Amino acid sequence: MFYLDGNNAMTAVPVQLSGPTFIAGNPTKLFDWRYGSNVGGRTYDVSADSQRCLMIKDNASSPIPPSIIVVQHWVEELKRLVPTN
Repeated sequence: MFYLDGNNAMTAVPVQLSGPTFIAGNPTKLFDWRYGSNVGGRTYDVSADSQRCLMIKDNASSPIPPSIIVVQHWVEELKRLVPTN
């Protein structure tokens, strides 16, 4: 399990489920959290193999406003760019 602790550090805790029993191990600080965002909600995610974190980072000094690119119909674009024939 991953979470931000009260000191704003990314923390990991090993967990086990044994039937209806939840067992939490000792927390381990991974790194200090220097990231954030005004988008609200959680601004990070952890890969399925628990080896990487993806974080939204504010860059208040950047003159470029934040943006996002949404690609619709990406499967068709992928088929065009990487044909399987």
